[in-house]
Amino acid sequence: MTGTGTTLVIGATGTTGSRTAARLTAAGHRVRAASRHATAVPGAEPVPFDWYDPAGHAAALDGVDRVYLIPPLGDPDPAAVMLPFLRRARTAGTRRAVLLSSSAVPAGGPAVGAVHQALPELFEQWTVLRPSWFMQNFTGTHAHARSIREDGTIRTATGSGRVGFVDADDIAAVAFHALTDDQSPDTDLVLTGPEALGYDDIATLVTEVTGRPVVHRPISYEQMRDRLSEQMPVEFAAMLAGMERAIAEGAEDRVTDTVQRLTGRPAHTFRAFLERELRPGR
Repeated sequence: MTGTGTTLVIGATGTTGSRTAARLTAAGHRVRAASRHATAVPGAEPVPFDWYDPAGHAAALDGVDRVYLIPPLGDPDPAAVMLPFLRRARTAGTRRAVLLSSSAVPAGGPAVGAVHQALPELFEQWTVLRPSWFMQNFTGTHAHARSIREDGTIRTATGSGRVGFVDADDIAAVAFHALTDDQSPDTDLVLTGPEALGYDDIATLVTEVTGRPVVHRPISYEQMRDRLSEQMPVEFAAMLAGMERAIAEGAEDRVTDTVQRLTGRPAHTFRAFLERELRPGR
């Protein structure tokens, strides 16, 4: 695909959006960095963007031929605002769309699954990224990271279920290729790390790398739903708690070679991620 157009990166200050924008600008692509406050992003043109304010969408899409889509956070029905925007994008000349979804949400499934299902009808060139759970959930401001720092615990409703945790850097690497390669993938891509780990394994690895004791405390689906509902709408909290229950039942116990196939290098291991992000003195 030619590099003459502009790529709109929605959520350009977020976990995968910032990394994707950085890769695009480093490779010389023109990037319009969309965020609610038009926050400056090195090498990119900042633009204000709010999914719930269509008045600003035309300016964001002007001259854009590719778009990286981050759904509105916490919305149980993102299709209601995303599909009108995507129809406008197609009309404005956008040719390729890359959507961030989840390994837990198939086409036609809940939340962003409806957008996934509609994407091939809207764009000839399209990709849906379906990453497993982020390694970054154990750093920064995520609830797991906070509980690790505060009392050395990780609380989940996942039981002994395993997850192919994936590094956001690897997601961004795949997003870059999906946006820029001459041949669009035109499919959905399940992204994982190279190993499936239970939360007991995670606690052990965090302990070994940081030197601070960390344990996994299993809780019930109902307890997780109620904890999450203190921070978000009940419907969305129930969906997230249900995903953890699905992990307990084995739904995420898999690994794929997608990162290797799309980028030409292996996906990062969880230990390598922790050593990069949490090793004392770094």
